[in-house]
Amino acid sequence: MEEEYKYMRRCIQLAQNGRCNAAPNPMVGAVIVCDRQIIGEGYHIRCGEAHAEVNAIRSVKDPSLLKRSTIYVSLEPCSHYGKTPPCADLIIEKQIPRIVIGCIDPFSEVAGRGIRKLKDAGREVIVGVMEEECRQLIRRFITFHTLHRPYITLKWAESADGYLDMQRKDGCPVMLSSPLTSMLVHKKRTEHSAIMVGTRTARLDNPGLTVRHWYGRSPVRVVIDRSAALSPALQLFDGNTPTLVFTEKPHEAALNVEYIPIDYSQDTLPQMMHALYERRLQSLLVEGGSMLLQSFIDAGLWDEAFVETAPVLLHSGAKAPKISDDMPFEVSLVFGRNFRHYRQANRANAG
Repeated sequence: MEEEYKYMRRCIQLAQNGRCNAAPNPMVGAVIVCDRQIIGEGYHIRCGEAHAEVNAIRSVKDPSLLKRSTIYVSLEPCSHYGKTPPCADLIIEKQIPRIVIGCIDPFSEVAGRGIRKLKDAGREVIVGVMEEECRQLIRRFITFHTLHRPYITLKWAESADGYLDMQRKDGCPVMLSSPLTSMLVHKKRTEHSAIMVGTRTARLDNPGLTVRHWYGRSPVRVVIDRSAALSPALQLFDGNTPTLVFTEKPHEAALNVEYIPIDYSQDTLPQMMHALYERRLQSLLVEGGSMLLQSFIDAGLWDEAFVETAPVLLHSGAKAPKISDDMPFEVSLVFGRNFRHYRQANRANAG
């Protein structure tokens, strides 16, 4: 069994290379083994392109070995025609006799059908090797398809005495992140489909919410502007990156800006998350101010939170959001800064 774990760990390691480009597809890795030697590897590089199993099979130098090999894959091979042909069919075509799978695909168009197809073709199929780790790998995909909303990550930096910023009506915000931890923030942006701020943050900070200090694409920008009073001169409306604006009444669209009316007499967060789900935005990074972040926390509408603590005292100002003291977290030291990482229990196994 240790052999199975060894190769599945390699699948998970490979899959993570697709973190920035695989979405809205899940991250998947595959390894092909013959006579206890790895003869092929692959991962899903980019949505719309070849899946992990295809890339692993293509990497095998001697295809004749496939007939006596085992393919390890972190997620059930697909059985339907999407942007690419079914991977289960390719495995059958190549006469690979044994398939070891990390976890079943929660996507309704797959959901066990790939496994059934492989078994019906006479293949030996083992399911559930490092299942929890494989589900954690695709927790965003699972959340999106089971809860019908984006996977939500909260992020903020706070002073050592628990403030986000000085109290102000204009001017630049206090820079609590260091140049190196700011770089990590931009890396995190590349890993999310969308990024969100509230009205006050948009007006006071005039953020661009783009990726500048890391390589990768900028997420879709999301801002709340109930009365559509934000200045069109703000960076959010520069047209360079798609921007969604949640407002109360219909508003004429601008260049690369879509206004989405919602009912402010009802709970607004579920409406917003549903709108993002409809637009196939699988993950959301919330970088707003204290009020917006706290609203997600109070609603229990979040999956992960990253909190950076800066070694400075502000003494007064905008208080940082508060997560329950009962919520467990991990602490890490990154570039000389303490980070707290919270994760909601069992969210990756929702549904």
